[in-house]
Amino acid sequence: MNTAKRNVVLLAICQATLMIGQSLMLTAAPWVGLALTGDKTLATLPIGVQFGVTLLTVMPAAFLMKHIGRRPGFVIGAVFGVIGSILAAYGIWHGQFVLFCLGLGLNGVFNGFGTYYRFAAADAAGPDYRSTAISYVLAGGVVAAFVGPNLANWTADLATAKFSGSYLSLAAVYLIALVALMFVDIPPPTSEERRGRGRPMWEIARQPAFMVAVIAAMFGYGIMSLIMTSTPLTLHDHNYSFGETAFIIQWHLVAMFAPSFVTGRLIKRFGVSKIILLGTIFYVGCVLLNLLSTDFWAVWLALVLLGLGWNFLFVGGTTLLTDTYTPEERAKTQALNDFLVLGVVTATAFSSGPLHYKLGWQALNMSVVPLIVAIVIAVAWLRRTGSTAKTS
Repeated sequence: MNTAKRNVVLLAICQATLMIGQSLMLTAAPWVGLALTGDKTLATLPIGVQFGVTLLTVMPAAFLMKHIGRRPGFVIGAVFGVIGSILAAYGIWHGQFVLFCLGLGLNGVFNGFGTYYRFAAADAAGPDYRSTAISYVLAGGVVAAFVGPNLANWTADLATAKFSGSYLSLAAVYLIALVALMFVDIPPPTSEERRGRGRPMWEIARQPAFMVAVIAAMFGYGIMSLIMTSTPLTLHDHNYSFGETAFIIQWHLVAMFAPSFVTGRLIKRFGVSKIILLGTIFYVGCVLLNLLSTDFWAVWLALVLLGLGWNFLFVGGTTLLTDTYTPEERAKTQALNDFLVLGVVTATAFSSGPLHYKLGWQALNMSVVPLIVAIVIAVAWLRRTGSTAKTS
């Protein structure tokens, strides 16, 4: 196995640990928040804290790794993940909502570094293997789809305080990332990459391909986050069990990451813009189902469609972004992209609980329709400009 492909496998393992943490959090954190505060509007605050810290981490992480290299940066992030998981478990054990939020915040540092796993694989791959490398790293999330929600469910009652055992087990999962990183072979940044500035950021950002890449990933991720974060609250309101909630989240995650085995090939064959547009069609189907029914299998199918839509939008946006910068511009371009994407995700995570209980489930779903329309308009504009061969 050559170095690029070995790196992809190892980074996929790291991506799996990141997404196990994400899926466990999204499944369990609303229940923990509700139990610790008794306030429904605060139930998703810990998720917002984690996303908020991730947002604050992505840009410093990118520039730090520009100077010290990808692997040392990823190791630093994984250490924060282990510490954060232990602190979250301690907060649950002692009924301390603030400590629980702080623990999830430290996990957010891990996510801030880990968001570059896909870029690390893309940067190490040749142009012909780039979209496939991105897809395969994200495919590590398939493992998370089965492990994360089930880990939360199986370990929920492992200790006296419900879910404290889940976060202790998550610390062990993050240790797996540390071990995998010991075998990743990513060349250190060259002196030119450390010193190089490239074009001004405004010049990079004004490229049509950059703008559409950001819109696809930013709105695509924001829509997914808003609906997915609110779904456990809806299921709780309709008296579904935690096991049923975990089942739905699990298959949502399968739909998010399983297509990654073929998304890269689909982009090569049909063009990135068509894949992004297909993602918006899946989102429309999700919204319609959520408006029509809260029956168990309707919610399940809606979340599957939501996952499929996210995959095509996120992989498509990431692939499109890699055509917009040179090696010297890599750090700042990737950092700005992920800062904008995570900014929207953080806003949706903080607002999903209040929106859910102030406006209702149906109004929350209707609120994402303008964002879906915006993605379609952006792609149509890019195709009209013909600014990149990959939009055919």
